Amino acid sequence: MNTLECIKTRRSIREYNGKPVDRKLIEQAIETASYAPSWKNTQVTRYIVIDDEAVKNRIADECCSSNHNGGIIKQAPVLVVTTMIKARSGYERDGSFSTPKGSGWQMFDCGIATQSFCLAAHELGLSTLIMGIYDTDKITEILQIPETQEVAALISVGYTDLTGVEAPKRKTLEDLIKYV
Repeated sequence: MNTLECIKTRRSIREYNGKPVDRKLIEQAIETASYAPSWKNTQVTRYIVIDDEAVKNRIADECCSSNHNGGIIKQAPVLVVTTMIKARSGYERDGSFSTPKGSGWQMFDCGIATQSFCLAAHELGLSTLIMGIYDTDKITEILQIPETQEVAALISVGYTDLTGVEAPKRKTLEDLIKYV
């Protein structure tokens, strides 16, 4: 699969068939995502891979009980939590910001790495869903994430029996581009 095809065929998948995912595939996707660009090569993204059913279920029940993400997490064989190292991306060595985005730049860097992970997983035959609605404080507590990091996203990972999932309608080039 070439890059353009990978980008155009990757879908957000919410249904998994329960087939276990080999850790080597997750490691390969993370190793590939480590090549994602970051502010001054700070590489702030970290990955917590959860394939333990009890831990996944606890996160689903205690951190996503108010939305449908809990059900998605329970059926996915793997949950990946991306975190960001705080106060590195977008900063200078003296602690000042280099960008008017302030501390927001770290989310940009982590987003690039998260998408790179999902595209690598797709290339490896895995399906993913990036989730953004959850109790960050509770996840931090359950996973004992150090104070130097913060949760960025949850990614369910697994295999699906869904095939030929159509892409949602996309905006036209006229809507997206402005030349000056």
